[in-house]
Amino acid sequence: MGVFVSGFRHTTRGCGPFCVCHAVATRCPEVAQFDAQRFDNQAEGHSALIAALKPLEVALVVMEATGGYETELACALQAAGLPVAVVNPRQARDFAKSMGRLAKTDAADARMLAEFAAVLLRRDDLARFLCPLADPQQQWLAALVTRRRQLLAMLLAERQRLQITPKALHPSIEAIIAAIQAQLDDIEGQMVGHVREHFAELDRLLQSASGIGPVASATLIAELPELGRLNRREIAALVGVAPMANDSGASRGRRRIQGGRFDVRRVLYMAALTASRRNPVIKAFYERLIAAGKCPKVALVACMRKLLTVLNAMVRTNKPWDNALHDA
Repeated sequence: MGVFVSGFRHTTRGCGPFCVCHAVATRCPEVAQFDAQRFDNQAEGHSALIAALKPLEVALVVMEATGGYETELACALQAAGLPVAVVNPRQARDFAKSMGRLAKTDAADARMLAEFAAVLLRRDDLARFLCPLADPQQQWLAALVTRRRQLLAMLLAERQRLQITPKALHPSIEAIIAAIQAQLDDIEGQMVGHVREHFAELDRLLQSASGIGPVASATLIAELPELGRLNRREIAALVGVAPMANDSGASRGRRRIQGGRFDVRRVLYMAALTASRRNPVIKAFYERLIAAGKCPKVALVACMRKLLTVLNAMVRTNKPWDNALHDA
């Protein structure tokens, strides 16, 4: 059985080459032969890589997330029938440090990712590390959601500049604001239309929960494809709303949330904030926590987790929100 690992290192602006290392296991599982190679991060390089991997009976492909540069390769590998796991670079680096590997080069990183893949293969919960099969409609929706987020950031920046810029320059900034707003309206129209055309049933299901609007629904559909496929603990940890223990011996540290998908969590925060005022179930849950002495922010994060777990159950069972079934 072979294990292949890809590590991206962009040396130029745009699509630079990436270094890969595949480990071919011997009779002893702990012993492997490594061979590092370099491919262009373009369609031709992807095809060459797939052709090289096919004879190796690859068990797992692991690559670091690189802000989107890895997406096309991941999709190409999945289309070729290869299991792919895209991991947080911090996790990969922490693994390297735990093994005493402090040097950082393309070949060294690729080899370390190969060893990381070998560890993942031994885990019973390997399936949760694997990327879901790419859905073109979902990918396009994710691109629309991302572009909307970028336009909002630019719009906020220009509005803030307007407050500290001399009045003689206001027409220039106002023209940019108008152009961004026009683009934002167009992107939002495309996003709503795309959801209505391809994800109407799922969108209706999610928006049946008070607090979930069109933007929150589109974001969950685009950036949380695991919704409805994981249990409540797994989905909470994936998004980053699960409290993490911080204990050592007799010491009991304060639980905190950490990691997870920031963009999903940000949208979920606003949804929970609205739900804590408008949704009877979430509102009662929030008020109960406040009455018990919880800090408002802690209670709101708990509402985020409750809202997420209910949405996860709704998608899994294909049943809309029902206040009688989701009592606090």
